[in-house]
Amino acid sequence: MKKVILLRHGQSLWNLENRFTGWTDVDLTDEGREEARKAGEKMLEAGIFPEYYFTSYLKRAIHTLQIAASAMDRDWVPVKKDWHLNERHYGALQGLNKAETAKQYGDEQVHIWRRSYDVQPPALSLDDPRYPGNDTRYMHLAYDELPLTESLKDTIARVKSCWEELISPKIHLYNIVLVSAHGNSLRALAMMLLHLTPEEIMDVEIPTGSPWVFELDDHFSVLKNYYL
Repeated sequence: MKKVILLRHGQSLWNLENRFTGWTDVDLTDEGREEARKAGEKMLEAGIFPEYYFTSYLKRAIHTLQIAASAMDRDWVPVKKDWHLNERHYGALQGLNKAETAKQYGDEQVHIWRRSYDVQPPALSLDDPRYPGNDTRYMHLAYDELPLTESLKDTIARVKSCWEELISPKIHLYNIVLVSAHGNSLRALAMMLLHLTPEEIMDVEIPTGSPWVFELDDHFSVLKNYYL
């Protein structure tokens, strides 16, 4: 039996401040680090020992993985970092307080930006300091790969390429694969694993620091899924 574990990063500084984070590279809070440690301990207690790791380019996911791996004494397990697993890019909303944004644009509009499947928030301009092209970690990407904003649909499309080209082949080679990433990129993976519709995935909320285990048969059909 194969297992895929989805682990959303622990609480981040901007989670705590109720800000739109997206691709902004903020770190974990002390509580987030504790969530990551407990996640590792839960996997250890359950006898689930990952053999390959995936994570994004953002340190809140990377540090969550490192802390959880240390708690399992499995720091030596190989890891692949891939930008396709980054959080959804929230465009010009990144860094804004969610409550203040709702006051400015109205609760209904912010709800549409956050919870609709295919509506993008306002885009960044190319001269905005937040534009990913200004970040050295994305210098190797083509212009059309760098988002100025994303809907959930856009996020799912880029995560799908990571699933098909990187994650799925590793599941064939290893019995247990752990993906430490973000709320929306993990929702994309859950949507593919569970064959959810766009309407169904909108209702899926993934808590921080809680390992979500998917047990798969040899054809990658989900036999069972549960949180530790």
